[in-house]
Amino acid sequence: MVTRRDVFGYAAGIGASLAMPAIARAAPVNMRLAHAANEIHPGHIAALEFKKAIEALLPGATNITIFPNRQLGDDKQNLESAVAGTNELCGTSGVLFPLVTGRPALDAYQLPFLIRDYDHFQKLATSDIGQKVLDDLAPGGLVGLQTTDIGQRHFLSAGKPVTSVADFAGLKTRIVPVPLHKAIWETVGTAPVGLPYGEVYGALETKVIDAVEINVSSMLGENLWEVGKNFTLTGHYPWHNVIAVNKAFFDGLPAEIQQAMRQAGRDSIAPTLAYTKNQDLTGRDELRAKGVEIHELASLAEMQDKVAPIVEQWSAKSPLIAEFVAAARASA
Repeated sequence: MVTRRDVFGYAAGIGASLAMPAIARAAPVNMRLAHAANEIHPGHIAALEFKKAIEALLPGATNITIFPNRQLGDDKQNLESAVAGTNELCGTSGVLFPLVTGRPALDAYQLPFLIRDYDHFQKLATSDIGQKVLDDLAPGGLVGLQTTDIGQRHFLSAGKPVTSVADFAGLKTRIVPVPLHKAIWETVGTAPVGLPYGEVYGALETKVIDAVEINVSSMLGENLWEVGKNFTLTGHYPWHNVIAVNKAFFDGLPAEIQQAMRQAGRDSIAPTLAYTKNQDLTGRDELRAKGVEIHELASLAEMQDKVAPIVEQWSAKSPLIAEFVAAARASA
């Protein structure tokens, strides 16, 4: 772990040792961090907090340029660019990593109703199993640096309110087209439709879809409140966001920068989660002021019971998922 005392020690030793790494006197290492969210979204805050944390640990050693708002591509494209090394870093929805890298462990965070709240998420993301899940990305060409929650997911309907499990039946519901989400939402009773994130607004507006499972941050950031007026609080899973770096690039960095990047990832989890939690709660009032009706799901326990078998099914897919589930249940 790199501490401020370590950093000061490096600086003090520059004049005394020719063996000192060159990072303190060379030009900063340039890095690009691309993500799909806009500037008020927790996904952008995660990137800012990561950049701030590494600059505090090793001032002047890095120069991270953040590209938000799908400037360099959507979520999946940014992840693929980081794997290929076209961009050094990405901040991408965790659900896409199993799809792109073939490493399944990150699915654990979105097993339905497993993670209780933001505090529970933080315990897991900063735990040994949280680190193991990030380390599992290495064979996929990435080094995982940070996992954070950018908004607990709920349910937005462009038509009638959803207040019972029966109301989900047959609703054309946008999902990320991955096996876990398909399994969950078919089990709930909806008709899942795979669509890119950037197409959700238009699809709701034109009635291509009836609904979307979504978080408050995306409701606000993408102006979805304009086309969907019935928001049901289900909290079915967090929306985990992962900052990762191309492994070949990372392996070529000085050890001090590698250590600082890992530590910056851990240090940036808590402030990002604090922002997310605050936006989730205060954002509901903002949505109400914009004319959105917010509902409770009267039969939430029924929804939980319907999807409970999926947790065991996915636990059988990976020892890391099984370990994560056990840790989540033990810490709930």
